[in-house]
Amino acid sequence: MHVALTGTTGFLGLRLVRELLERHGSLTVLAHAGSGGALRRITRFFELTSAPAALITELPNRLRVVETDLGQPRMGLSSAGFQRLADELDVIWHSAGNINLDDDLVKLRRVNVEGTRNVLALAAAGGRKPMVHHISTAFVAGARREGVVYEDELDDALGFENGYERSKYEAELLVRAWSQAHGRPVMILRPSILVSDLPPHPELPEHPLQFLDQIIQTALRRLGMAGVCIPEKDRPMVRMIGHPHGHLNFLPVDHAASVMVQLASRQPPGRVNTYHVVHDHDVPVSVVVALAERLAPVRLELVEHRPDDLSPLEAAADFYPGFTPYFSHRRRFDDTRVRTLLGPSLSGVHVDLDYLIAGVEAGQPLPLS
Repeated sequence: MHVALTGTTGFLGLRLVRELLERHGSLTVLAHAGSGGALRRITRFFELTSAPAALITELPNRLRVVETDLGQPRMGLSSAGFQRLADELDVIWHSAGNINLDDDLVKLRRVNVEGTRNVLALAAAGGRKPMVHHISTAFVAGARREGVVYEDELDDALGFENGYERSKYEAELLVRAWSQAHGRPVMILRPSILVSDLPPHPELPEHPLQFLDQIIQTALRRLGMAGVCIPEKDRPMVRMIGHPHGHLNFLPVDHAASVMVQLASRQPPGRVNTYHVVHDHDVPVSVVVALAERLAPVRLELVEHRPDDLSPLEAAADFYPGFTPYFSHRRRFDDTRVRTLLGPSLSGVHVDLDYLIAGVEAGQPLPLS
């Protein structure tokens, strides 16, 4: 079976590479043209995560790198090259995406929407009629903040918290329409917020929650406060909009990749098969607040409305508008389909403050072996 994967050097993509290589003899890596070194970055990830030496040695022979540009027609390939690639594939995993919540919508759409459109075009052109596994996000649920979100749901009635959510919603619409037009099954995987307790390392993708540290540190630098030792009792207060009973779903990324590949091994029961890949327990927003306070010398207070009297630090931090609405979320993602197929999707990992800190706190990176 010939399998291709986009987004191979991303936070989730690297784990999918590992899972897929456990089931397949080889893998086609659709790497971003001009980025260079995809094989080197994958190899480095395997080295830093203590993969077997024999597997690391085999990587050059088991991974084929094809440089593409997902935002371009034919993925930036020649007509002949595009067709040749399409005809070789039995399965296409689409994991690549722009996850910058506050990026310009045009930029988000270029990768998340047009990239998906071009991956679907690749699947449509393939003589083997490859199966498409599309990595979406549970946050296509948009600005709905309470209740239960079911796997069949996909609408924009309540709008979206940021451009990222909207772009991923639009990509899902494309996948569904493509499936109907071609009469072919697709699998849509909707993970929650993916996390890891693997310590930061300059040669690994950034942890999705490291932006908490970055936005506060940027604000402190603007005010000349970066690197200043501030006693705990004197730490400045930063007010953020949130609900005291808010909660978010965090899932260890390694477990997410394992669940996704297990689901892909099953015969698709329907035309459009959508799965919430989520943790069985949510994390209180208070834990995320404590994480931010651990990363930066500030105190955070959740407030109902944006204050009119912003402090200089609050104005500089600017609340990171794409993320802060999540501090008010109290919804739950139903994963009945996953549980029906695989049983209770228990990661065996309790995501708490210590777990989150281990994956984002600077100071104790992995050794440069």
